[in-house]
Amino acid sequence: MRIAIRDLVAGGLLLAGLAAVPAFSVPQAKPEKPAPPPAAASAEAHAAGDPEMQRAVAALHKAIEGKENEPSEKVFKNIKNFTGVPAGRLLGAMEKGFSPALGVSCAHCHDPEHWESDAKDEKQAARGMMKLVGEINEKLKGMPGLMSDKPTVNCTTCHRGQVKPALTLDEKEHR
Repeated sequence: MRIAIRDLVAGGLLLAGLAAVPAFSVPQAKPEKPAPPPAAASAEAHAAGDPEMQRAVAALHKAIEGKENEPSEKVFKNIKNFTGVPAGRLLGAMEKGFSPALGVSCAHCHDPEHWESDAKDEKQAARGMMKLVGEINEKLKGMPGLMSDKPTVNCTTCHRGQVKPALTLDEKEHR
């Protein structure tokens, strides 16, 4: 008997206290883009549209010039989740992964004047969520009945470009 992906995702992740979109290997219609947040959320603006954040990220890239292939923990301070990952790849993951997955700029989790600071609760939450995603992906390996050789969840699975994770398929409810 084949288990439906939606049943696995709904049952398994709800037991963990989460809800996720069943986005493993079943083709999904791309949801309409939600309306942009009010202008007051400029600190949350994606780096691509925020000149101040663009300058801060450009300065960070310049600071690691020639060290992009060195392990992150040797190039940056206070690295906990990305040990062994090349520094350039870490920046790419932040810019092209985390920021768009949550619809935020680097300043959501980091103080651009003190990147290594742990002062923001959001940075601690992100570290915890990374651990959770890793645990879920481990459990998905070898799970029978899935229609994918490499089923994976990531930030986008639940967040879908918003800070608050989607708990339903109704776009309006997770803004």
